[in-house]
Amino acid sequence: MLFALAGLCAAQVVRPVDVSNLPAQPIAPNDLIGISVYDAPELTRTIRVDADGTITLPMLKKPIATGGLMPRQVEQAIASALKGDEILVEPLVKVTVVEYFSHPISVVGAVHKPTTFQAVGPVTLIEAIARAEGLNEVAGREIVVSYSRSDQPPRRISVKDLMEDAKPEANLRLTGGEDIRVPEAAKVFVVGNVKRPGSFPLRDTADFTVLKLIALAEGLAPFPAKEAFIYRKDAAGAPLELPVELQKIMKRQSSDVSLLPNDILYVPDNTGKRLGMAALEKLLLFGSTAGATALVWR
Repeated sequence: MLFALAGLCAAQVVRPVDVSNLPAQPIAPNDLIGISVYDAPELTRTIRVDADGTITLPMLKKPIATGGLMPRQVEQAIASALKGDEILVEPLVKVTVVEYFSHPISVVGAVHKPTTFQAVGPVTLIEAIARAEGLNEVAGREIVVSYSRSDQPPRRISVKDLMEDAKPEANLRLTGGEDIRVPEAAKVFVVGNVKRPGSFPLRDTADFTVLKLIALAEGLAPFPAKEAFIYRKDAAGAPLELPVELQKIMKRQSSDVSLLPNDILYVPDNTGKRLGMAALEKLLLFGSTAGATALVWR
């Protein structure tokens, strides 16, 4: 038998006052929603959506599917279920979103504070990076945005387009389910007779040279050899040794030499002793400042 609101005419129905609500987005598993049913306190409650995208209310025979529905559609689904199970005649239902837990955006990599947060309404790529307190000093020149909820391929966004040129098309609109990764910049290494051996980020591969790397290493240590060497790997992975006329470059008597990602610049001293290829291959594999420093003192 119908009860609770039987006989209540439409003119007598007073809608409950709206409460503040988060921006409307499709409801998904783990979201927390508030359900208010007029004149039915036993049905009014806060409930978390189950992993299968459904909710269960007292007295209803079946769970209600809410996954992918907007709050207004969930209201209609609950009202239809209450009426269909003959619990209320003309149920008046209000659904508000208390917390979204199904729209995560993660920001990882070369940022100051990697984070994951819920997208409450539209979020831009700039805003997401700001949540991670910005790019750090080793960030590369690209940002990779992956989409966990669709077959859409990852997007690669230029840091210059986004941060420096402020191109609108680079500031992607995010809705949740995105993974933002900021890769570190490629590195070059300097070892041997320099004041500060180690690795340095290579953000601009178009204009990075031996002189610039030596400047970053705070200059040459006393008694450097006249000739330095660049070690790199070819397309097949075999190590190459490229001699560099260091003394002539320092005196501007020879052209500077460009460097590529993962290059090692080795500056021997003038005793004629040199690190062997095996030691430099270890550095290529190890690829860290610690490894570079250790090899200097062998």
